[in-house]
Amino acid sequence: MASYRAPLRDMRFVLYELMNGESLASLPGYEEFTRDLIDPILEEAAKVCEQVLHPLNRSGDEEGCTLENGEVRTPKGFREAYTTFREGGWTAIACDPTYGGQGLPKSVNVLVEEMICAANLSFGMYPGLSHGAYVSVHGHGDDALKDLYLPKLVDGTWAGTMCLTEPHCGTDLGLLRTKAQPRGDGSYSLTGTKIFISAGEHDLTENIVHLVLARLPDAPKGIKGISLFLVPKFIPNPDGSLGARNGVSCGAIEHKMGIKASATCVMNFDDAQGWLVGEPHKGMRAMFAMMNTERLSVGIQGLGLAEASYQGAVTYARERLQGRALTGAKHPDKPADPLLVHPDVRRMLLIQRATNEGCRALAAWTAHQLDLQNHHPDPAVRQEAEDFVALMTPIVKALMTDLGFEATNLGVQVFGGHGYIREHGMEQYVRDCRIAQIYEGTNGIQALDLVGRKLAANAGRSLRRFFHPVSAFLEAKGEDEAMAELVQPLAKAFVRLQQATAQVARAGLANPDEAGAAATDYLRLFGLVALGYLWARMAEVALAHEGDDPDGFYRAKVATARFYMDKILPQTGALFSSLMAGAGSVMGFEEEAF
Repeated sequence: MASYRAPLRDMRFVLYELMNGESLASLPGYEEFTRDLIDPILEEAAKVCEQVLHPLNRSGDEEGCTLENGEVRTPKGFREAYTTFREGGWTAIACDPTYGGQGLPKSVNVLVEEMICAANLSFGMYPGLSHGAYVSVHGHGDDALKDLYLPKLVDGTWAGTMCLTEPHCGTDLGLLRTKAQPRGDGSYSLTGTKIFISAGEHDLTENIVHLVLARLPDAPKGIKGISLFLVPKFIPNPDGSLGARNGVSCGAIEHKMGIKASATCVMNFDDAQGWLVGEPHKGMRAMFAMMNTERLSVGIQGLGLAEASYQGAVTYARERLQGRALTGAKHPDKPADPLLVHPDVRRMLLIQRATNEGCRALAAWTAHQLDLQNHHPDPAVRQEAEDFVALMTPIVKALMTDLGFEATNLGVQVFGGHGYIREHGMEQYVRDCRIAQIYEGTNGIQALDLVGRKLAANAGRSLRRFFHPVSAFLEAKGEDEAMAELVQPLAKAFVRLQQATAQVARAGLANPDEAGAAATDYLRLFGLVALGYLWARMAEVALAHEGDDPDGFYRAKVATARFYMDKILPQTGALFSSLMAGAGSVMGFEEEAF
């Protein structure tokens, strides 16, 4: 049976020592969030995730959700766990205090999100989607909508969803057909079908608030004609009590590869009453506020599952006796040595560890910039932070889910045949993680967003938010002998990234297929360099503690950084060669030959 312990020591290292998290209290609105308040929040989150959510992970997967007479029932124990979660205030931690939230910095909230995803991703989908709905309404709804709906979303008595995909259109939302007709009273009647709606129907909350993309009668064609509507399952009365059932129903639930305890629904809207969120025909602007929040959260899903898989694999590698070390028995008193003595097992575990800890640092860096974007008093600092977040969002989503899936597969491999069977829980992490590379925009779409939009945006201004600090770090540490083994490989990889960026921009202008064919390799190259930069910085912090390291934490940090530079960062060379080869062999292949 799998177990999970929140990696609080590493989380504190990333938050306080790498990102100077104690400085959060200097930002307007965050004055209360000193370490004395943050640490107990993380510790309590760990308890909830370890003791309440994780014990339901396997049973939830095995039981799944069921649909009976239009109502979805979540697995045994989920309702009770949700009540504990909601009453503990966890649905409110990252929300505006104006509506009953606790206003927790994003830098802290991403760590809580990671724990939830690692402990029970299916459960985490329900409050996760609700928070996404909260973000859209908070950012784009009028005061009447916010006053009526946000307090209930914040306290968790109501849940939320995002309804985009239709049977004939996924990524290409310009094709959607759901219609919205004015009712004459300021509301609208929505008719249409949406599919793949996470948490579309369930028994955890008394009401569900759907955010639905639809077209008004006078809508322009394509994506510019889409509006966003709020459609509740039950229409609330002005005092917030529940009124009549709306024309919203669940037609089916999907039978999926993973996240089986998360209800993925077909939702039918039959003259359902809804209210416009934001301006007519500007729905994508409001929806992208939600989607960008969700894309960062999906990246965290990959990290959380990878961390859970790593913990299981390390425990098994220590305990499982199998064969002898190649250099002679390390435990001659035992019938065999543990798996941990074997080089290939160590290789797999170190790949998991290095990518997990690197991704945690990347998530923390991005979250820190979000806090600056939303709370720093200097408009110039806010703009720089916004540029950085826009650039890094597709990288966080795609890189962290790709690496997460690779890491969960390595966890199964460490277990061998025992990983492939259900008993140890390792195969569930693989199945649960696979969807993260697909939803909220497939990773291929994230790569196209990076090369097609983010590189060119504002004459390359966003790129400078990453390139400048990396360049300054390399220049400052170039003569530091203690850092040479880390700085030199990073410098080489950074040059590759700069050259690749110029090539993708130049070739893409002449032929967009060139940028498209290079996009996935370019995103991975960019992401690996970003992790390399963060590993060099983490090692620098750790090296300063050489004489003060009673538990060996900092020695392990430096050793993991060396592994990353030696064994993972060199992949940038192959990626560079691949993307520089151009699109000829990709686009020149005859269609008939497929």
